[in-house]
Amino acid sequence: MNPPAPRLYLASASPRRRELLLQIGLMHQVLHTPAPAGEDEPQLPGESPADYVLRTAREKAQRGQAWMMRQSLDVLPVLAADTTVILDGAVLGKPVDRADALRILRSLSGTTHEVRTAVALATPGHLFEAVCVTQVALRATTALERERYCDSGEPYGKAGAYGIQGVAGIFIERITGSYSGVMGLPLYETAQLLARGGIDLP
Repeated sequence: MNPPAPRLYLASASPRRRELLLQIGLMHQVLHTPAPAGEDEPQLPGESPADYVLRTAREKAQRGQAWMMRQSLDVLPVLAADTTVILDGAVLGKPVDRADALRILRSLSGTTHEVRTAVALATPGHLFEAVCVTQVALRATTALERERYCDSGEPYGKAGAYGIQGVAGIFIERITGSYSGVMGLPLYETAQLLARGGIDLP
């Protein structure tokens, strides 16, 4: 028996987004573009964090759609997302190295910060967008805990230098909002976009 055909393309290199789509039974295919959509993009001068995360998700979807057309792939909707951690109005991106990860983790220690995840769905002739906002409270962490967390390798490739679904869960006192949104793909908002784009979930 042949596997189910993909319903959309995912313009993201994130394994967590793949897992979340599979969790809701949505078969998909990752777009393997020359520059995978997974790196931090620069924030434009004067651009607010809210505008930044929405623009980044939108541009990922549009680039994925353009790549699909150039490669003469099957025409399917393209889903993209971007997650941004915001503390005191500043964007905390993915750490570039261990020192940067430690700096970010130290700044988040004992604070409540905002996680915004924007989702964009590009279909022929339409672009649908949504944003999920979640407040995350982290307990105070010690220097040793932050060092050991970096030793795990988990902070790298993640906005804010932590993954809520991993070891960092022990640092999180509470969240107000969407757990899947902090992971990188808010399932409620994603399902709403898929419905608007004519994609029924199983």
